[in-house]
Amino acid sequence: MRWRMGRRSTNIEDRRGVRLPGRAAGGGIGILILIVIAILLGADPVKLLNDITSTGVDPTSSYDSAPLSDEDRELADFVSVVLADTEDTWSELFVKYNGRYREPTLVLFSGAVDSACGFAQSAVGPFYCPADEKVYIDLSFYRDLKERFDAPGDFAQAYVIAHEVGHHVQNLLGISEQVQGAQRRLGGAETNRLSVMQELQADCFAGVWAHNADRARDILEHGDIEEGLNAASSIGDDRLQMESQGRITPDSFTHGSSKQRVAWFKKGLDSGDIESCNTFEAKNL
Repeated sequence: MRWRMGRRSTNIEDRRGVRLPGRAAGGGIGILILIVIAILLGADPVKLLNDITSTGVDPTSSYDSAPLSDEDRELADFVSVVLADTEDTWSELFVKYNGRYREPTLVLFSGAVDSACGFAQSAVGPFYCPADEKVYIDLSFYRDLKERFDAPGDFAQAYVIAHEVGHHVQNLLGISEQVQGAQRRLGGAETNRLSVMQELQADCFAGVWAHNADRARDILEHGDIEEGLNAASSIGDDRLQMESQGRITPDSFTHGSSKQRVAWFKKGLDSGDIESCNTFEAKNL
């Protein structure tokens, strides 16, 4: 991915190098177990964050400093460029639809973080909090993406950011609020189905960004598309469930299967059109 000459975003809040002392549920492993269980049961892992603070972590406690490596600094620079590119792309697209794009903030953290959606440890993975319009990511997730999920490459990393920014776009368009309202009314398996639709649309929006960014700034290199598709496939619910429990339970999906995630990312990538991403009215996901 051609990124080094790109503009750097000013909407970066770097909290790396400071760590909140964590004792909740026995530390990171305990949190990971809780999050996996939540996902398997069809719960929203972000909502679980609000409960974590009551298990012994004091988010107002003092911070412990930790040094940053050259690799850490390089990743932060890369993330800043990708975020800036999403800002430029979505600002142009919103103007096309007679709207104004409000830029999100991206928070880099190490280990644990406070958000308006609650206290989170890095095991939760990257997430978007609509309450403060911020994307949160512990860049150690990229190591997991490469080593655990076998999805290396800078464009795979960019896809992760673009997906979370896709949730911000949903928030600005009022889609997130509509989904949450419908989930409260319906409950049960339909809640999970709506969650899948929302996640797949964010994948599609990530593809829309890539299409328009490449058209305007020629950012894609040979192999980048394959990296993005591989990343989408690697974090499908079916693959994660098979890895964690040895079986697949589609009714508990919250993000979509590998095949679905790839298909919707590719749909946005091919079309570059927001209107192609209406997962909520699609006959087949």
